Amino acid sequence: MRPTRRHALRTLSALLMPWGAGAKAAANDPSEDAADCVIPAKAGGGFALTCALARDALQAVRPTRPPLAQRYLPGGIGAVAFDRIATGRLGGPGTLVAFSSGSLLNLAQGRFGPHSPSAVRWITTLGTDYGVIAVHRDSPYKRLQDLVAALRQDPSRIAFGAGGTVGSQDWVKAALLVRAAGRDHKAMRFVSFEGGGDALGALQGKHVDAFPGDAAEALQAIAGGAAVRLLAVLSENRLGGALTGVPTAREQGVDVVWPTVRGLYLSAAVPESAVRAWTAAFREASAAPGFAALREQHGLYPFALTGAALDDYVQAQIKSYRRLADELGLRRWPS
Repeated sequence: MRPTRRHALRTLSALLMPWGAGAKAAANDPSEDAADCVIPAKAGGGFALTCALARDALQAVRPTRPPLAQRYLPGGIGAVAFDRIATGRLGGPGTLVAFSSGSLLNLAQGRFGPHSPSAVRWITTLGTDYGVIAVHRDSPYKRLQDLVAALRQDPSRIAFGAGGTVGSQDWVKAALLVRAAGRDHKAMRFVSFEGGGDALGALQGKHVDAFPGDAAEALQAIAGGAAVRLLAVLSENRLGGALTGVPTAREQGVDVVWPTVRGLYLSAAVPESAVRAWTAAFREASAAPGFAALREQHGLYPFALTGAALDDYVQAQIKSYRRLADELGLRRWPS
């Protein structure tokens, strides 16, 4: 009986060891385990698109991992989520948070509380979006020049509606457009919403006149049947894909350019091994053959950074946004 029993135990041990080793490895690699992607706004905006792309891109290269869960945490267009991550009330190796250029603009102004950019770990950018100027399909403004002419006559006659308050990136797009019309941006009307989804709903209902938002969220709304017309895309050059037929603001004599980079961050308190694991996972996802098509499906254009290159980009952008905030007369809180 003993040899038979010993043999059975050895066989059982051999069967269990690979599984146990694999389970341990998965537990040490949060990119292989169940995780959340926090969307720091309401549904329908660019943060939701970022988390959806992250989920789909990871699933394409790691099909056996649990799909990245989507979790909404609106408040201050990212301020609540950033504060909770920075203070440790939210976080851990399995909690990713979506950010955009707008998040960096808010950080530059100290709008995310007394937290520096080093309060989080910047993991990846998945692509870049671009600002757009949109109106209702029945709007009397058929071209960007029509809207600029109305602003030149009286900047207060146009009600802009978009995500964030004074100083947010959508507010800045509107302010730059008003200045391009030769008027004082402080005279414009701006209606604040908790994300692009709500703002597009207001445009659909004709409660606002113009939407200085982002292309991806506007295209998503149009695909869903929204009666929205794009007057201009705020890119340096004419874009392809769904925006092929949309002229840039520059083409129409208005020198306003606004790229909106989209990516993810983690808590700075997570182990370095978790940072390396997520960085490697998104490098793998971004390098996969099908990623370009997937990124295009989510309305984004190429812009992939990780590691030190991403850290350098964040620091450079925040410096640039601080200069812009001063130029526009925006208040900056210490961070």
